[in-house]
Amino acid sequence: MDAMEAIRQTFFEECAEQLVEVETGLLAFQDGEADDETIDGVFRGVHSIKGGAGAFHLDALVAFAHAFETVLDELRSKRIEPDETFVRLTLRSADALSDLVAAARDGETADTAKSDALLAELEAVTGSADEKAEADEDGFAFQPVTVDVSTLFGAEAGETTYTIAFRPHDKLYARANDSMTFLRELSTMGEMQVTCDTEALPLLADIDPEAAYFGFVVTLTGTLEAEDIRAVFEFVEDDCELQIDAASTDDADASFEMELATPDEADLLVLQAMLDGTDQDEEAIEATDEHASFADTEGVGAGDPDTAPESALESDPAQSGISRSSGSEAGKREPEPSRQQDPEPAKDPSVSTPAGGKKEAGKPTKAAAGQTIRVDLDRVDRLIDLVGELVIHQVMLSQRAVEAGLTRTCDVATGFEELEQLTRELQDSVMAIRAQPVKSVFQRLPRLVREVAEIAGKRVRLVTQGEWTEVDKTIIEKLSDPLTHMIRNAIDHGLETPEDRVVAGKPEEGTVRVSAGQRSGRIVIEIGDDGAGIKRDKVRDIAIEKGLVSPAAKLTDDEIDNLIFMPGFSTASGVSELSGRGVGMDVVRQSIQSLGGRVTITSEPGKGSKFTMSLPLTLAVLDGMIVTAGDETIVVPLSMIVETMRPKATEVRRFGGEARLINVRDRFLPLIDVGLLLGYRDRPGDPTAGVVILVEMENGDRAALLVDGIQGQRQVVIKSTETNYGMIPGVGGATILGDGRVALILDVDRLVTCSREAGHSLDPATLQAAE
Repeated sequence: MDAMEAIRQTFFEECAEQLVEVETGLLAFQDGEADDETIDGVFRGVHSIKGGAGAFHLDALVAFAHAFETVLDELRSKRIEPDETFVRLTLRSADALSDLVAAARDGETADTAKSDALLAELEAVTGSADEKAEADEDGFAFQPVTVDVSTLFGAEAGETTYTIAFRPHDKLYARANDSMTFLRELSTMGEMQVTCDTEALPLLADIDPEAAYFGFVVTLTGTLEAEDIRAVFEFVEDDCELQIDAASTDDADASFEMELATPDEADLLVLQAMLDGTDQDEEAIEATDEHASFADTEGVGAGDPDTAPESALESDPAQSGISRSSGSEAGKREPEPSRQQDPEPAKDPSVSTPAGGKKEAGKPTKAAAGQTIRVDLDRVDRLIDLVGELVIHQVMLSQRAVEAGLTRTCDVATGFEELEQLTRELQDSVMAIRAQPVKSVFQRLPRLVREVAEIAGKRVRLVTQGEWTEVDKTIIEKLSDPLTHMIRNAIDHGLETPEDRVVAGKPEEGTVRVSAGQRSGRIVIEIGDDGAGIKRDKVRDIAIEKGLVSPAAKLTDDEIDNLIFMPGFSTASGVSELSGRGVGMDVVRQSIQSLGGRVTITSEPGKGSKFTMSLPLTLAVLDGMIVTAGDETIVVPLSMIVETMRPKATEVRRFGGEARLINVRDRFLPLIDVGLLLGYRDRPGDPTAGVVILVEMENGDRAALLVDGIQGQRQVVIKSTETNYGMIPGVGGATILGDGRVALILDVDRLVTCSREAGHSLDPATLQAAE
């Protein structure tokens, strides 16, 4: 990959992060949380995408982002209220912006029909459909041009000309302020000429994307006082250098040479900022954008400099171009001292404050963002594999030491114990690198909900919880498809139409809730709705009609509910854009099972349904109890074990055929003979001669596992049995022991289910009746 392609890839990675921030902020608008900090975050996200897109000449993306940014700027200026109509428009605009970014990233031609329609709506909001005050603001193809602008400074009676030297400090941008805002405000006060001072701009290798390098010298003529100008900068005087001097009109009556930043300077500043990959690289893009936007005016900067029309400047003095005075000392400023010489301590750039630098009362501040580095995922996978092998060899060495008869107090044994501790810490640290919050998946859901609700003609509100629950990246990547199917199912089949909801005494807007959390060493994701629930009679009739079950079959509610996971099953009356082909929920179950998880359903007619997905937190390691069953060694996940015991003969009872119960503190639990169920022996074991392990499953039910003995506890590296062999009921994976043998890792929930199906234990309803 060449350098430019690497920069391009980094740009699109940054775009993905910015789009997430934009949508998160817009969803906050929807919840009525449109505070200044949130608005600034959304604005800066769109602004950064626009600035970077300009560097790669992505004209369609730049044009749409510019219109979107303009609307957000109106919101920042309090000229637009974030009402329901505005929020819907901006959410649709964020979707279109995401589509344009994806098309540019994949090298495809974007479908402009949707974006063009939204572009017209955005321009209509700001009243700029017929006049573009800042045409092509982010173009970088500038050419130096000399223009006689002496006519701009013919001061009338009562007018005064001021020279304003304005140089932002780094913290001005860190607080989400924008130099453009102040210059635009000045342009409303009179005729203005702007000179951009680039003397402080260092070489490319020395650029700090968090620094402010540009200064501005403004010549302003009008019927105004110096205090009027100072009022514009009232809230940022501590964040910039500001000098306001009155000048005579004779001094102002001069020619200015427009000496702009060359394309290389502008492009490289943006690209280097993105290449650095810092959280504040939008500062450099914004600064470059300001540098460019004052110069890129219609009719100026293109063609023969000698034929540039003066009307291009006269039409909008505020956009009259960046110039450096060739005959005035105003344009010759000393470079700003380096950031290390700044006498004031640096402010946390993640904390956004109002223009005055005073934090609003009652608002929590964000924690400082940690430094990050991008690493290729293959390198992380390789590191995890090596650490896994290190764990296996460490266990082997420890076992060899025991077999050699070394006492626990000898130096070698002590060294092995320290090695074990360090290895565990190393493995925990490496796994933490790979862990990611499920927020990256949840953030894709709002758009999905909007699109599906629009197609289905329903009003839907999405509520998410537990977004910061962390899980292995491998699982994160495979969660998207199951969640997509289940969300579509909840909206299309679960929620009623607005009219039916009103008749049922419910609000027109339905609610879909998605939550994530850790439970018993696993991640549990729940997708629920407040719809009509599963109509079990209809489900059963459809299953019989399709030949999926026998008409004579007697099914429990749970069994009927689980029919929707069967291939080919669908309750839709016809094939539509959303459903009807019967290829949704069976795919969900297969996807979840391939990850070592399971999915269950609970439903209450008239109140809604809830789907629960249970998945391992990681596919790499777990803490386990090493036990024996028959002549084999197996691993029971430690997170599911409540206690171990040696039962008395009077505590064990036989029930029915093969089923046995054990009395644990006056509560009867199913006793599952692991060795018998897995085929390690032909006859049931003696509970009084073995060990009973009390386990708690994900749904809160408990069971007792009978094994022959316990060898100890250790951390094991998980190897997939499905990938290397095939799916085994009741087995969640395998590991390599210290002696080189392979041991199976139990899937406790599935093992209990297999025991019930084989008649070796009882289901909860039968068990309750037995008690």
